Amino acid sequence: MRRPIAISDSANFYVSAERIFDPTLANVPVIVLSNNDGCAVARSDEAKALGIKMGEPLHLLQDKIKAHGVRVFSSNYTLYGDISRRVVDVYEDFTPNVEIYSIDECFLDFSGFKDREAHARKMRREVLRRIGVPVRVGIAPSKTLAKCANDIAKRNPIFAGVLDMMDDTLANWLLPMVPVGDIWGVGGKTEAKLKRLGIRTAADLRDMPTRQARAVGTVVLERTVLELQGEPCLALEDVEPQRKGMAVTRSSGQPMMDFETVFQAVTAHVTRAAEKLRQHGLVAGTLTVFFHTNRYRPDRPQYTGSRTARIMSMSSDTFELVQTARRCAEAAWPRDKTREYGFTKAGVMVNDLLPIADRRQTLFDRSEASPSPAMIALDKINDRFGKKTMVLASEGLKQSWKMRADHRSPRYTTRLSDLPVVR
Repeated sequence: MRRPIAISDSANFYVSAERIFDPTLANVPVIVLSNNDGCAVARSDEAKALGIKMGEPLHLLQDKIKAHGVRVFSSNYTLYGDISRRVVDVYEDFTPNVEIYSIDECFLDFSGFKDREAHARKMRREVLRRIGVPVRVGIAPSKTLAKCANDIAKRNPIFAGVLDMMDDTLANWLLPMVPVGDIWGVGGKTEAKLKRLGIRTAADLRDMPTRQARAVGTVVLERTVLELQGEPCLALEDVEPQRKGMAVTRSSGQPMMDFETVFQAVTAHVTRAAEKLRQHGLVAGTLTVFFHTNRYRPDRPQYTGSRTARIMSMSSDTFELVQTARRCAEAAWPRDKTREYGFTKAGVMVNDLLPIADRRQTLFDRSEASPSPAMIALDKINDRFGKKTMVLASEGLKQSWKMRADHRSPRYTTRLSDLPVVR
């Protein structure tokens, strides 16, 4: 018996999340922008029909926006993350095993359901009723085939959002219609190599000898061939694997010209990383700080700074991590004082993560395996009264480095002050 694996993804997820709370967005072109309102990273079907491409810069879209009344939104990750969590809650009512693959995609175990298609359609209706987000479902004996089924269901309205491809006959009919470049895990360079060999569709790749696949694209492509044949090589991870590292990074809304401004941004990123560590019960062994100028402005002085420090007493303590970050930032700061650098991005990475109970201890470490009382109090205050209620002084109050988000919608589901008002 082959285990049926489903993948459910949300249609134009960022746009769909914006439409939940604003009915005037229905059936009109909508785009959501990247950090600092740079380019389009999500487009409604109506926006795609106007020829707006993924990654197209906002300043090149102004004529289309004015001519066609395109609605423009800044990324609202707080809202999108909360809507994603609510969608997963619905999935968990329909299967005991859910693997979160991305903010808008989940793999689901559909074992034991006699009518998988009916079960998937019921799940789609429930997500739409309870959350307001349309989703599509692909079902197959492997993750790669399930992704293919999902993409086909997405592009062909005859399937009404659900395609069960457990039947090999159906797979044999549909895979010749799938371009090889659309297969999950096949990148541009691999696609070019395959096309030179005459392999242009998913069916061609499925029928490729595995030894040849390994020679062309290493064991990764060999696994893809086996997955297309219905042999699962990628397990369904119903238990989230432990994190090994974590990064928090943001572009600045305007160039950061001095050390203290850059360090305000670094402090904010370290604070967020420390909060995440404590949420997951982890501590970090190393910390990296980096910042750089705008590489797309060759007319301006260029500089990239980065330093890594080992945290001898593994920690998730905000104060300790910020102190370590300060040493890294000072060591990475440019020595040439005659040039004016405008830093446009800063970030931190924490690595060598371990559960707090498994941390390497030094002679002077506290014996108890829990965050310090100060960190517990800090988290409780910010949980109760809202994020950033209490911050470190080195993060600053004005925060001129913050990203531009001139078109951001309210955070309807996570802030009382942003709740819609009915008059």
